[in-house]
Amino acid sequence: MIEKVISVDRIENIINVFGSFDENLRIIESDLGVKVTDRNSELRVSGEAEAVLMAESSIEGLMSLASKGENITAQNVHYILSLVRSGRTEEIGALANDVVCVNAKGKPIKAKTLGQKKYVDAIGANTVTLSVGPAGTGKTYLAVACAVSAFRAKKINRIILTRPAVEAGEKLGFLPGDLQNKVDPYLRPLYDALFDMLGPETYGKYLERGNIEVAPLAYMRGRTLDDSFIILDEAQNTSREQMKMFLTRIGFGSKVVITGDITQTDLPRDKVSGLKEAIKVLKDINDIAICTLTGADVVRHILVQKIIAAYENYEKKFPMPEQKKTYRRKS
Repeated sequence: MIEKVISVDRIENIINVFGSFDENLRIIESDLGVKVTDRNSELRVSGEAEAVLMAESSIEGLMSLASKGENITAQNVHYILSLVRSGRTEEIGALANDVVCVNAKGKPIKAKTLGQKKYVDAIGANTVTLSVGPAGTGKTYLAVACAVSAFRAKKINRIILTRPAVEAGEKLGFLPGDLQNKVDPYLRPLYDALFDMLGPETYGKYLERGNIEVAPLAYMRGRTLDDSFIILDEAQNTSREQMKMFLTRIGFGSKVVITGDITQTDLPRDKVSGLKEAIKVLKDINDIAICTLTGADVVRHILVQKIIAAYENYEKKFPMPEQKKTYRRKS
């Protein structure tokens, strides 16, 4: 058993790091098996030597983020603990990122993990960015934030959001209403992100003017999209023909972000995912970036990370059998 003392310059940083009712502190104590006490602007960490050193690095990293104005949440704590455990303590300082966008409520939108930071940087530096990762890694949300930021800065004239209308267990024909009513549920995540960034009234105004367009992927055929920020969401459900069609819509002054989770493909098993194929075909082309986000970049409830990890482990032990191809005998 050893004890380490951490000096603190500003009491508000301790309050920020500890969290409401010391919830962040309890995460550190439970995860590492240490005891942390606060005495006279000093934090005392006691426990097994290795655990105390990791707790010290984690707390100092959180203090550094707090001193830069970051609001420390349970997600921050879990992520920094994972960095410390993997020996990446020196990378914690890079987490205090520039603001990508400010949403309708005045809240700054920032990358919350190193993977997200690389993703946002890639969008800024390249014409086309492909982002692959599990649910909850902020692929769509950050792409929309970058699009709104570019639109506000007048770098582009339009934001175009699209996704394939592929059924996941239900047929479009079973849904009530006309075609627009049928496809709206598939586009709902894109609407939600735009509402958060712009607010319903501003969104409606830009939609009416044609500055914002949200449509199924099939509506993109035959168009050339100049001076636009185009986001293709759920791209794992595109066919190879759809992906090629979409990529050839790019016009002058445009930027494209393609997002998807190749572990959640709803295509028939005999169809090749356009996203999977595009990653292989485009990997060596300049001005096209391919970003891979992982379970460590999940910024939803910590349980989502555990669910993703559990499924990954299960699928490694019990991989799904390849579907056998059937052939019809010629008459």
